[in-house]
Amino acid sequence: MANPSDRAGNPTLSPRQLMVMRAVGHRGFIIGAFVTALYVFMAVAAPLIAPFDPLDQNLLAKLAPPVWQDGGSWQHPLGTDSVGRDYLSRLIFGARISIMIGFFAALVSAIVGTSIGLLGGYFGGRVDAVVMYIVNVKLAMPGLLVALALVSAFGSSFVTLVIILSLLFWDRYAIVVRTLSQQFRNQDFVLAARAAGASTARILFRELLPNLMNAVIVVLTLEMALAIVIEAALSFLGLGVRPPNPSWGLMISEGRQYMFFRPHLVIAPGVAILGLVIAINVLGDGFRDIAAPEDRR
Repeated sequence: MANPSDRAGNPTLSPRQLMVMRAVGHRGFIIGAFVTALYVFMAVAAPLIAPFDPLDQNLLAKLAPPVWQDGGSWQHPLGTDSVGRDYLSRLIFGARISIMIGFFAALVSAIVGTSIGLLGGYFGGRVDAVVMYIVNVKLAMPGLLVALALVSAFGSSFVTLVIILSLLFWDRYAIVVRTLSQQFRNQDFVLAARAAGASTARILFRELLPNLMNAVIVVLTLEMALAIVIEAALSFLGLGVRPPNPSWGLMISEGRQYMFFRPHLVIAPGVAILGLVIAINVLGDGFRDIAAPEDRR
């Protein structure tokens, strides 16, 4: 079916086609998406591209230098750690933990925060007052200190970390979704659905929610980056991923005592965290420009 045309006979593009065109022409979005995709590929294909098992130890080859230093070899391009584990392999497998924890923490908090904000923004009144009270209580809590306390109390398994990090971020989704829901609830498409006899659930999930998804996705990318940083901080403090599992924060913690004569043990995982966080932030900022070009500055 041909695209519709305007009065002058020029073909008009659908909103989805316009978004694709803006995405192709947005340099920041392309760079962020490409670098993020590289990290995701590294995490998914880790067993295929890692030269060694990240848990295999070889005490005879411990603290082997990287390939650019004297005594280094291409067998271990980034050298080995204090117990002889291949550092490149641990760096590659570390992407799995960081991306999985960051993504699932951001996803769970998005579901919780979006649901709460949608209810408060649409119904208003006492429901909104309760929602804002809960949000204000959450904002009054020092996030990292609460995470440290909860991890100390309940342990640091994968599921526990995801749940705890989710509890830190849901309020940001709630505030954004509540504000947008208040703007949309009296617009024509919602009033028309209400006049047609649509149920409240249909209005919330078929009318309002699709119009909020662009903002939710932007917040999700930013919160995923923040979750990755906090997970690395918890692992650095010994409260995150437990050894011998490879985690970038844990690798920095383990390598800090050798940083003066093996600085790459700290620099490599630090650069990996920095690159992933910047890429996700650039991707989210680019998506915001593409989804709402009228709001760009």
